[in-house]
Amino acid sequence: MAAAMEARALGASRGAGHAPSARHVQGADRTWRRALPLRVLAVIPGGPAGASMIFARRQMEAVARLGVEVRTVYLGKAWSPAVLPGLLRLLRREIASFDPDVVHAHFGTATGLLCAAATRRPLVVTYRGSDLNACPAIPPWRSRVGRLCSQLAALRARRIVCVSEQLRRRLWWRRGRATVLPSGVDVDLFRPLPQAQARARMGWTHDRPAVLFNAGREPAVKRLDVAQAAVEAARVLVPDLELVVMWGDVDPQRVPLLMNGCDCLLLTSDHEGSPNVVKEAMACGLPVVSVDVGDVRARLAGVQPTRIVPQEAAALGAAIAELAPHRVRSNGPQAARELSQATLARTLLEVYAAALE
Repeated sequence: MAAAMEARALGASRGAGHAPSARHVQGADRTWRRALPLRVLAVIPGGPAGASMIFARRQMEAVARLGVEVRTVYLGKAWSPAVLPGLLRLLRREIASFDPDVVHAHFGTATGLLCAAATRRPLVVTYRGSDLNACPAIPPWRSRVGRLCSQLAALRARRIVCVSEQLRRRLWWRRGRATVLPSGVDVDLFRPLPQAQARARMGWTHDRPAVLFNAGREPAVKRLDVAQAAVEAARVLVPDLELVVMWGDVDPQRVPLLMNGCDCLLLTSDHEGSPNVVKEAMACGLPVVSVDVGDVRARLAGVQPTRIVPQEAAALGAAIAELAPHRVRSNGPQAARELSQATLARTLLEVYAAALE
C-alpha cells in the first residue's frame, strides 16, 4: 500500500527572525554558503492534518515564526518494506530541491533511519516515546526492529532531542549529544475558559462531573482498561461521574474545550515520553490524576491540585473522587508558560546551531 506523501513550506522571508547569521557550512556532500534564514527540512511520519503528530507540526510552525525557513515532508502511515525505497527517493528529491542546512527527523524507528540514509547533511533526530520504549500495540518483533532502527539513527545524528530524561537514558549511544526538550504547548489555544462556557460550546446539556481520558489511536498503550476500572472505582463515591474518552480522530480544535469542560485528566499509560496531554491540561488549569510515567512527575512539580498514584484502579479511583466533584482548577497555566511553543522553539534553534558546528 502506498504511503501518503506531501511536502510543504512554512514561510519565512529571508533576513527575518532570529535564525543564525550567514556562514559557510562544511558537509560530506559539499561546502555551501547559506544566507538568512536557516533552512530546516522537517520529516514527520503521518499526514499534514488531524491529530497525528500534531505536536511536531506545531513545533515546526513555531520555529518558522522565529524566521527559519521550514519545509515539511510527511511520510504517511501505511508503511511496509515495499514502500521504503520510494520514501528514500522522496527524501533525496526534497533534500536536493530544498537544499536544507539541517534535516530534522521527528521520530526514531524507520523515520530516523531513512533520514540518516538519505543525506550527509547535519541530522537532528527527536525521540518521542514508542520509538525507544516498548510498544504493546504492535507485534513484539516489529517493536524490537523499530527500536533498533532508532538506536542506529542516533549514530548518524549530529544532535539528538529526547522529550524526557527517561528517553535519553534509553539511548545506547550518543547520550552526550542529546538535549532533553519536551514538545511545547500552544498557550494561545490551550488556556483557561469558564467551564459552563466550554460545556455550552460543546453542546453538553448536563452538569455531571467528568473525567477526561486520552485513548488516542493506541488505547492498549494508554491503558483504557485501567482508566475504565478507575472510574468505576470512583463511582462508589461519585455515582454520576462521567468518563469522556478522546480518540485519535478528535478534532484538535475541540481538545481545549474538552479540557475546560471536564473536571480532571486521567493518565494511566504503561509507557510515555513527555505526554503533551498533561502539558495541555496544565495550560487549561485542568487538575491531573496520573501514574508515574515519562516526565509527568517533573512536569507537575509544584502544580496543584495534582495526584500521582500507582497504576491501580482503587488508588486512581480514590484520587479521582477526591478531585472531580469539587470543580477546582489548578495553577497549571502559570507553570505552562515556560513550556510554550515559542519558548521551546528558541531552544530548538540552539540545537540546530550546535548541529551545524
